[in-house]
Amino acid sequence: MATQVEVLGARSMAVDRTESIPWTVWCMAMACTSAIIGAHWDISWHTSIGRDNFWTPAHIAIYLCGVLGGISSGWLILSNSFGIGNPERANTVEIFGLRAPLGAFLVAWGGVAMLTSAPFDDWWHNAYGLDVKIISPPHVLLIFGFLSVQVGGLILALGEMNRASVAKRQKLERLFLYLGGLILITFTILILELTSRVLMHTAFFYRSVCIFVPLALAAMSRASGHKWAATITAGVYTVFLLGFLWILPLFPAEPKLGPVFYPTTYFVPPGFPLLVLIPAVAMDIFWQRFEKRSLWLQAFGGGLIFLGVFIAVQWPFATFLASDGAKNWFFGANHFGYFVHPNSYSRRGLFATRDAEVTMAGFAMVMGQAALVSVLTSRVGLGFGNWMRTVQR
Repeated sequence: MATQVEVLGARSMAVDRTESIPWTVWCMAMACTSAIIGAHWDISWHTSIGRDNFWTPAHIAIYLCGVLGGISSGWLILSNSFGIGNPERANTVEIFGLRAPLGAFLVAWGGVAMLTSAPFDDWWHNAYGLDVKIISPPHVLLIFGFLSVQVGGLILALGEMNRASVAKRQKLERLFLYLGGLILITFTILILELTSRVLMHTAFFYRSVCIFVPLALAAMSRASGHKWAATITAGVYTVFLLGFLWILPLFPAEPKLGPVFYPTTYFVPPGFPLLVLIPAVAMDIFWQRFEKRSLWLQAFGGGLIFLGVFIAVQWPFATFLASDGAKNWFFGANHFGYFVHPNSYSRRGLFATRDAEVTMAGFAMVMGQAALVSVLTSRVGLGFGNWMRTVQR
């Protein structure tokens, strides 16, 4: 007969397994992190060196996301579809005769899309030559692939979180908000070419930011229930971008394409992160005070607060970034890609003007569109967050 100590030990091990975060969730978090690091590394590679070859370390880091996502989602799909007596089977959905948590199917699709984009991207460059643009067909497929992996990992963590005890939920909540921050980073990659420093005095810039950022902040705030969820999500974005800004220039790089207008000798990092952290704090404070009110009121207030505070901090900060005072390692305004011409706006510290905003009326119209977009995307984010709170499998 088992002794009392053995029985208690067995029970303790069972509790530990129940309270621990599944390895599949950790694996997906690693996959998402690898994609974010690889994506910014690859952008820096193109900006500093140019198109080298497919098997660069940056590309490997990106596609490792698809591999890790495929391993974890494949395990969940196979073990729940064909495993006999699997206790987690009740927490799954059925798609095409296979069973797994909903997040696993999203991750599997994203992994396939990412791995498919690899030969597509290589073929694209061989057929159409070199480019330095982010928005090309293979890049879009790649970005939406790892966005699907990220959302799938987020939903998988959320399902675990919504079923968990208080102690386990706290652990999962931190991981959940971390994954939300990575999704926000992915959104900013999608609009990277629309949000350069030279556009920061245009209403077009603010409208572009309002397409994705309020959506992500609102969704994470509503889904997690944490009173500082938007702040933490924006904080993850800020920390990652500062890390890229300060770490990438420590490594040597040399342009392999011409013409070379700026002879860089190191990896050129992305610019200083957008100051979305400050409006995120303001949104959290607003939502804490109006959490019992209608979603439309929360979206209206949250969206306008985001845009108003963001303009108030980003506009003067953009002026500073264009000055000599920002040309140092901390703010990184002295970094330029090899292809940036000496007469370009960025090299001369100038701001561009959009044709539709030449007049005050045109500027006001586009800024009004930005306000409308901010409110609508906040409402979509709050609604999606409400749905995420119901996810159990």
